Amino acid sequence: MFDKLDEVIIRYEEVSNLIADPDTINNQAEWRKLMKEHSDMSLVVAKYKEYKNALAGFKEAEEMLNEKIDDEFKELVKEDFVNNKELMAKTEEELKILLLPRDINDDKNVIVEIRAGAGGDEASIFAGDLFRLYSRYAERHGWNIELMNMNDSGAAGCKEVIFTIRGNGAYSRLKYESGVHRVQRVPATESAGRIHTSTATVAVLAEVEDVEVEIGPNDVRIDVFRAGGNGGQCVNTTDSAVRITHIPTGLAVSCQDEKSQLKNKDKAMKVLRARLYNLEQEKQNSKVAAERKSQVGTGDRSEKIRTYNYPQTRITDHRLPITIYKLDYAMDGDIDDLIDAIITFYQAEKLKNLG
Repeated sequence: MFDKLDEVIIRYEEVSNLIADPDTINNQAEWRKLMKEHSDMSLVVAKYKEYKNALAGFKEAEEMLNEKIDDEFKELVKEDFVNNKELMAKTEEELKILLLPRDINDDKNVIVEIRAGAGGDEASIFAGDLFRLYSRYAERHGWNIELMNMNDSGAAGCKEVIFTIRGNGAYSRLKYESGVHRVQRVPATESAGRIHTSTATVAVLAEVEDVEVEIGPNDVRIDVFRAGGNGGQCVNTTDSAVRITHIPTGLAVSCQDEKSQLKNKDKAMKVLRARLYNLEQEKQNSKVAAERKSQVGTGDRSEKIRTYNYPQTRITDHRLPITIYKLDYAMDGDIDDLIDAIITFYQAEKLKNLG
């Protein structure tokens, strides 16, 4: 590991010199590429310097303990020795995580798809609750949200909602949210006060550029239709809604959120591109395909990654497992503690797999 870290330091210094070179600055595409590489390495370099400082302090204290010094000073040196030893162990573990192979999608924006599962109107209401949860989470991080498509249920929720979250590290924070989410609570319409169980599925896809997924003009069929609505002035009177079908795979995406047919087409193409990119990644890695199938599944009550239990004000993630008792805060987007725990869990799994 330390040989690899020394190589990172050498490359970091090379890149630092290159990004300050006038020839590189004039080539903006190359400069941006090097700046990203520099930024990616900076955390590793800073952490390695922290480790080396602790190592130097540890060795110095160790040498002093072997010398003849008065008892009072010796106690201070012992304390310094122990502190540096603990810091070395801590930073070494952190370095192992930083050196894990990076997910190429971690810096991308995300497209989130939420669909009501089992549970009728209550499932649609829960899907709307999850939409609010992730919207509030994005706002807390200063990320931008763009609604792509929403299919209202008629109840106080939605059958399906698709939206984009744009922000630094959005995919790295949200990629483990894909799966079936289960809610246990008494619906507002339940007069007997019985607890019902409902589900919604969440899929988090990396947003990709045109160059990353090529879609030929003959690969798609585009249909236009009149957008639906709840009545009144909101109902479109023109065929502005768009449905794009990818003929080779059969994937279909509809979008009717915008009044402009052109804007709806653009949004639908973004969602289709993200789905095709995700499909291609799954083909390249059969293990990933199996994991995603088990996560998203069919939306049945028995297939779940997380439970939101209102009577006990708890959220349980069944993959770790972990339980937190601050449901009200979590439903308002305060889920960083939960996401941190999940990321740490998967990082530990990767370390195990690397031996």
